[in-house]
Amino acid sequence: MNSAQPMSSTPASPDPAGSPAAPPPPVSGLSAPQRAPLADQVIAALRQQITSGRWPVGCRIPTEPELVEQLGVARNTVREAVRALAHNGLLDIRQGSGTYVVATSELAGVMHRRFEGADLRHVAELRSALETAGARLAARRRTEEDLRQLDRLLARREAAWDAGDVERFIDTDRALHMGVVAASHNEVLSGVYADLGEVLRSFLRRDVGEELRQEDYMDHARLIEAIRGQEVEAASKEAASHTAEWGHGVQ
Repeated sequence: MNSAQPMSSTPASPDPAGSPAAPPPPVSGLSAPQRAPLADQVIAALRQQITSGRWPVGCRIPTEPELVEQLGVARNTVREAVRALAHNGLLDIRQGSGTYVVATSELAGVMHRRFEGADLRHVAELRSALETAGARLAARRRTEEDLRQLDRLLARREAAWDAGDVERFIDTDRALHMGVVAASHNEVLSGVYADLGEVLRSFLRRDVGEELRQEDYMDHARLIEAIRGQEVEAASKEAASHTAEWGHGVQ
């Protein structure tokens, strides 16, 4: 008599009659998802302040004690987050002065190097497309907080113009336009515009020149009022008129 065959611990493959299939083998190295470390959450919160335009390029961010109080986390956690964003190129820690926003994303520097030699006409056309689309969406979707932020950014732009401060005007003008695009609540559009920020700033810097000229002044209050009134076509028209005049000598 034949000896009994050992039973296999693995179920057989399904037969044509539809027997149960064998379970898949375990995935090597798979572990349960973990909650993001607290420092990563703080990094994300600070990055959001930058990409939304609430902390525009050139501004000094709140001090470490202020961030500790606002975020409700330990000083070491805040310090780690700020250092990480500085390492990634978004912040610049200046001893004795504070920490300043110098870029809107980790990709901003890469985009600047990639397109710094681009045809100025092409840059102007891209800016027109992004800002006109952003203004239209902002007029539809803006919140009361967006309007308060836009009012603050507009006031900073006007103050820089009145002071005749070229570099500050360029930074505040760019921050205002970034705020308009952020009010569109389209994260992809806002992200692309933010990543191109240094490209647009470089072009604007050449366009403005060494001094602010009254004949070149463009009133942006009408754009903000159109967004406030949710006048979609008026907001689009205002944004288009700004970019149409941008770029002296660009054919």
